[in-house]
Amino acid sequence: MSEESSPRVVLETSKGNITLELNKEKAPITVKNFLGYVKDGYYDGLIFHRVIKDFMIQGGGMDADMQSRKTKFAIKNEAQNGLKNLRGTVAMARTALVDSATSQFFINTVDNSFLDNKGKRQDDFGYCVFGKVVEGLEVVDEIRQAKTGNKAGHGDVPLEPITIISAKLVE
Repeated sequence: MSEESSPRVVLETSKGNITLELNKEKAPITVKNFLGYVKDGYYDGLIFHRVIKDFMIQGGGMDADMQSRKTKFAIKNEAQNGLKNLRGTVAMARTALVDSATSQFFINTVDNSFLDNKGKRQDDFGYCVFGKVVEGLEVVDEIRQAKTGNKAGHGDVPLEPITIISAKLVE
């Protein structure tokens, strides 16, 4: 894979850095969308607002006060790209609607094959994997250990905010 097809983004978090390698070849729409948010500085100052130890850590949508930032339009779900929700992969979060992903993403902390695409039906469509952690998996593991509780109507919120200080494309 060339640099062109696998851009890297460093998430500088309050727990350390996580480097993601994005798969432009298999998830071109998703990668373009994610990089758009990165270039806009959208993720800077947001938190990992949903942490479930043996499932995933989710971020990219809310600040420490659980306030959402305005997102761009929803994108097409590329979950049929053959990439699997394995430990250390990054995928797009969405609502029950297949094509509803905007800015929120999650990093799988374990293999989550039940999130993979199994067909065209809404319940089978799955979650689009668009990259993987290539450095900083120990940071992901530290984040997944966070004590969580309820905050502003949301569950599984780290009691001590885990902030994405910045998200930058590695040139």
